[in-house]
This record gives sequence, structure tokens and C-alpha cells, in this order.
Amino acid sequence: MRFFVPFAQLRQQPTIIVDSVGTSAALTLAHWRGAATPEQLRDDTSAGSVLRALHQSDTVGLEAAAVTVNHFDIDGFIGVWSLLNPELALRHEELLRQVAVLGDFREIDVAHPLADQVLKLACWLNAEEKARFYEPFGAPIRRKREDEASAEKFDWFLPRFANVLQKPEAGREAWEPEYARVKQAAAVMRGPLTKLSRYPEIGLFVVRTPTPLAYYALFGPTAGFDTVLSLYDGGRYELEYKYTTWIDLESRPTLPRISLAPLVARLNMLETTSQTWAADGITDTGPLLRLAGKKLTKAERYADPDGRPIYASSIAPEVMEREVVAFFSQGYAGIQPKKYWTWAEVKAVTRTRTL
Repeated sequence: MRFFVPFAQLRQQPTIIVDSVGTSAALTLAHWRGAATPEQLRDDTSAGSVLRALHQSDTVGLEAAAVTVNHFDIDGFIGVWSLLNPELALRHEELLRQVAVLGDFREIDVAHPLADQVLKLACWLNAEEKARFYEPFGAPIRRKREDEASAEKFDWFLPRFANVLQKPEAGREAWEPEYARVKQAAAVMRGPLTKLSRYPEIGLFVVRTPTPLAYYALFGPTAGFDTVLSLYDGGRYELEYKYTTWIDLESRPTLPRISLAPLVARLNMLETTSQTWAADGITDTGPLLRLAGKKLTKAERYADPDGRPIYASSIAPEVMEREVVAFFSQGYAGIQPKKYWTWAEVKAVTRTRTL
């Protein structure tokens, strides 16, 4: 019988680490870049690696009873819960896999027969987390370390998740507000005022839509792409590297992130308002390029675009798109996509492109 332990107790007994890295683990099941996940168990999500392991009962280290993770998010939670509830997890494997993908990559296939249940479960987890504890990346504001503070979330969610998994209506009061907001935003994404453009050779997905939307709708159709340029009415723009290029993606090769600093410099040359362009570093989980106003916290950057200020630029949307496409086309010239980039390789590519 497996049980959850806070991350600080990792070395007190043989322990399986999920969606994290650490020394002295009996087994690591994580998609983090460079994690010691056994090759045959690698997956796009950490929960996916857990589910693979549950199919291979002879996996070395799987006999460990303790399970831990150093943070709370949907992917990590699904992985931990699945190890503690293996029979039920395998019975709902496809559903759990898609919930983990939605939680980490914000991608959902709306045509899939399980899509509605996937969205309800993700929205339930999000809503209860915020209402009862704190928002993702909010622990430092409360003067707590995430690995310590998140243990309380696991204590609450682990015994309750199975009920909502099997009977989603049991969690309706919690999941319905965000679910309705995402469904409304998804309708906008499918509507006549939204235009989607794809540049597969540089991994860029461009969305032109009237107003900022919830990520689950905005990123819903972006599977297979790793960078999203959002062009909203009124000259409001954001460019974002998706989380798919922070982790070791198993299902397909990717291009490495390159520093956005040269693009920032170019946009600041074109910008005629008093605002300036800025971008996060390439090792951030989801780097944003945007007009800088009030500096956003990590929690604000992780939250949905419709919940943060996005400032108006003087640059026309067609010029913005053209500049972004030109930047990545030049930056990726001569670089072939591959799996399992190391951070050293990613930084080396950036150095050669910014000399």
C-alpha cells in the first residue's frame, strides 16, 4: 500500500519521486529535462510516465511504498494519485492522461469524447486549489516554500479526487464557473472573429482574436506547436514559449528555445508609445514577451491572459506577426528539431544566435 510523504521526507524511506527531481529516489517518474526517468517509461507528462510504470510492475523501484513531489499541479497530482490508486487509475487511464496534458500544456482536443470530462476535472482541481489554499506559484508570497506548503493540498485532494473522477457532478459547484468561462472562450476561438495561422517549420502558432482568453481555450488548438503569438484587438500582443519546450517531450522532436532579447530590441525600435518591450529568460517555465508595465509576479504570468493587464502597442498586428516570423525563421535557420535537448545545448544555441 503506497502513501504520500512531503518532499522533505524523501530520504527517510525508499521513495518514488513524481514530476520532480531529487537525490536518493528509489524511482523517478518525471518529464523534467534531465530527470532520471527510465527510458522505457518516458512520456510527455509525468503522470503519463506513472501510468506506463503501472503497466510494468517489475520496474525497479516501483516497490517503494512512499511517493512524493516537490510542488502541486495537475500533472504531478494525477501522477501521485495514480500511484496510490493504481487499479482505478488504469481503469481511467486515457482520461487521466488528457487531464495531465491539459493541466501542463493547456492543450485539449475538443472533439475527443472525453474532452468535456477532462475539462471538468481540471477546472475542479483549479477551483478547489485557489479557494481552499493558494494559486499556483503563490507559496513564496505567503513566505512558505512550495514543497512544504503544497503537502496540505495533497492531504486534502488525495482522498476526494476519486469521487469527482467517477461522478463529475459531485464537484459541479466548484468546476462550473471556470468550465463555463472556458467553454465561452472556446466558442470565440471557433468563431468568425478569430483567425489561426500556423508556421510549422518554426513551431509558431498565431492567434488573432478580439480579447484575451482563458489558456484552456487559447492554447486548446495549439498541440504540436511550441510558441504562441496572441494578437488581440487594440494593439495588445503577447508571445509565449509553451511549457512543451521546458520539459523533455517524448512524443515528438522540438526546436530549442532561443533568447528573445534580439526580438525585444527590434520591437523597441519600432514602438512609438512610452511603453517598452521585455521578455523573460529562456529557462523560465513559460517565458512571456510583452509590453512591460507593472512587473508581473510568477503567479500572474501563469494565470490566464484575461486576468492580467496587456498594454496597447503602436505596432500594427500584421507587422508584429511579420517581425516574429522573421525572427524565428532566422533564429532557427540550420537547426534541426530533436528530442531531449539539454539546457547546455539550448544555451549554446542561444549564444551562437546572439553573437
